[in-house]
Amino acid sequence: MAGSEAAWQAAQMGVPVVLHEMRPKVGTFAHRTGSFAEMVCSNSFRSDDDERNAVGLLHWEMGAANGLIMEMARSHRLPAGGALAVDRDPFAEAVTARLMNHPLISVEYGEITELPQDGHWIIATGPLTSPALANSIRAETGAESLAFFDAIAPIVYAESIDMSVAWLQSRYDKGETEEERTAYINCPMDKAQYEAFIDALLAADKTEFHEGETAGYFDGCLPIEVMAERGRETLRHGPMKPVGLTNAHKPQEKAYAVVQLRRDNKLGTLYNIVGFQTKMKYGAQTAVFKMIPGLENASFARLGGIHRNTFINSPTLLDDQMRLKTRPNIRFAGQVTGVEGYVESAAMGLLAGRMAAAEIKGQTLPPPPPDTAMGALITHITGGAEARTFQPMNVNFGLFPPIDAKGGRRGRKDRYKAYTDRAKDRFTQWLAAQ
Repeated sequence: MAGSEAAWQAAQMGVPVVLHEMRPKVGTFAHRTGSFAEMVCSNSFRSDDDERNAVGLLHWEMGAANGLIMEMARSHRLPAGGALAVDRDPFAEAVTARLMNHPLISVEYGEITELPQDGHWIIATGPLTSPALANSIRAETGAESLAFFDAIAPIVYAESIDMSVAWLQSRYDKGETEEERTAYINCPMDKAQYEAFIDALLAADKTEFHEGETAGYFDGCLPIEVMAERGRETLRHGPMKPVGLTNAHKPQEKAYAVVQLRRDNKLGTLYNIVGFQTKMKYGAQTAVFKMIPGLENASFARLGGIHRNTFINSPTLLDDQMRLKTRPNIRFAGQVTGVEGYVESAAMGLLAGRMAAAEIKGQTLPPPPPDTAMGALITHITGGAEARTFQPMNVNFGLFPPIDAKGGRRGRKDRYKAYTDRAKDRFTQWLAAQ
């Protein structure tokens, strides 16, 4: 995501770009193709509400800055209520085609194993940085890369879901069209079914970490069994919450818990189980997930998995231009910097690409103001965060300078709207000054 966006932004500013991609020559456990911007976890860019949601505001800012990732996401969006979900393979193929066809972008396939000495570089290797390059980064910075474990949710073939049990509905019927209001498949559980499911989750065989692997999880993507270990009701108040949903088959009967599946492709043949990242072993996954009403005969296009993500301690290593302090010809962008999420990663690529191009043209592009979504993120990773406890972070209003509360206490919705109004005005001014 970040590398694709960085290449696009720099080329659009008139600077020739060489885009290096190790896939498909060198693969990872999570990627299936050699396409740029391949989505390997969820297919969702999360909330698209740009008035009261921080990630929705980030969508807006990237669109205002002519971001390639956001343009292609909207061109390949799927019904998902208030979220921006995309048809993952056509999306990646479209990003790849746009980059390959740009007259100022050339592509070289092969692994970069060491930090380059000369020229302007952006390292946007994501959380699955190759071991050789990670070792080179570690040698240069003199510090161990930080790491955390991330998990992937399973994908189910739609035709194998029992729709006499499940039903179509977005939570609170959210969406402007019928297709959006029916974007999710819902599988209900009564209390006995939920308790049996929790018992099975806790007892299932799980992937164990290798000796010496002490990294924690990113809280925004916890495996479901880890959530279950935190309390038997945790899932029922998280991804399995029943609120805002009415069983179309039994409208008078309130479900105790609900498992939601979100469309994963435009054809509607694949659905991913929302929030069901897991570290269960494959055999355990099929057994446990088939306990879900409506999924008793489910066929899985992909089972869940867990992987180690690498990121650098950006607050100590990067300046406000995203340059490595000890090697200012090198910038870092994307999830390797300690932002979390597709959108946040692409946004940092957008900034790195523009900043590098400006420098090559003899200019300096200041970071966006900290009261914008992009500005809040870059401020966080380049000095705003506490380096000693630095962990991956999604964009959120807690990263923004507080809103002046003159005129009395604001309600939450009004306060969030004030954040986004201020951010849009400041981001528009930042773009106009370039």
